[in-house]
Amino acid sequence: MASYELVFRKSVTKDLRLLPNKDVKRILDRIRALAADPRPAGCEKLSGQERFRIRQGNYRIIYELEDFRLIVLVVKIGHRREIYRKP
Repeated sequence: MASYELVFRKSVTKDLRLLPNKDVKRILDRIRALAADPRPAGCEKLSGQERFRIRQGNYRIIYELEDFRLIVLVVKIGHRREIYRKP
């Protein structure tokens, strides 16, 4: 199986700056694993959207898949109580 390319929205860097360093490392490791397996065990498709989410501790990683171009687009990272709220 081919490896997916990881692409980040600009807002993701801001999301990561607000998190504790020990959690950022775990989150980035989890994101890197998406390149090999974009639908790992525990991922869920979000209802009403073409997005998926995976959990890393108390944080959620929201991403989109473009299977025909082999791209994982990381859209948002945040704490579980805040990630699904509309801005």
